[in-house]
Amino acid sequence: MLDKIIALDKQLLVYLNSLGSSQFDGFWIFITNQINWFPFFALVFFILYKKFGWKRFVIAIVLLALLILVADQTCNLFKHYFQRLRPCNTPDIMNLLRQNLPKSSSFSFYSGHATSSMATAVFVFNISRHYHRYAIILFIFPIIFAYSRIYLGLHFPADILVGYLFGIFYGLLFVKLFYLVSTKFTLKEIIKLESRSNRRE
Repeated sequence: MLDKIIALDKQLLVYLNSLGSSQFDGFWIFITNQINWFPFFALVFFILYKKFGWKRFVIAIVLLALLILVADQTCNLFKHYFQRLRPCNTPDIMNLLRQNLPKSSSFSFYSGHATSSMATAVFVFNISRHYHRYAIILFIFPIIFAYSRIYLGLHFPADILVGYLFGIFYGLLFVKLFYLVSTKFTLKEIIKLESRSNRRE
């Protein structure tokens, strides 16, 4: 059963990779670089800051940084345990893939790009959806970002799918953590204000 799934995974990767064209390679190489998404998230963070205020905003940013760290490090543990070769390094299909694209010598299963991008989108979406009706647009990021890894032959579809599942799990976990921390922080602020008010009286 597992062998069939792996075989189908390889076939789907080869098919999707073959849909690429040299005239679009530059675009997908640009997309797959996390740094190039900075303007997008700078805008998102600015909007969060305007809605949350600086205290809740700092809580969100700290938790987001911790979320990405946890997602990436867990992914690395899985990669070194399973040691699945990337498509561009897999002997039976590497010559079937489009050439002259970026290579990587690290392992493939599962995708850190898919995990961190989905975790980020789930986290930011859930803490901001009450303020912005179009927050769902955030999910464009993990879809396009992760697909770039398939386009470039750096990940199998299964790597992306599993990465998405882990990303959703971590994202939702940190959403709960965000509301827990925010609630405690708000209660402390209320208690401080009440104590000051009582002293004045």
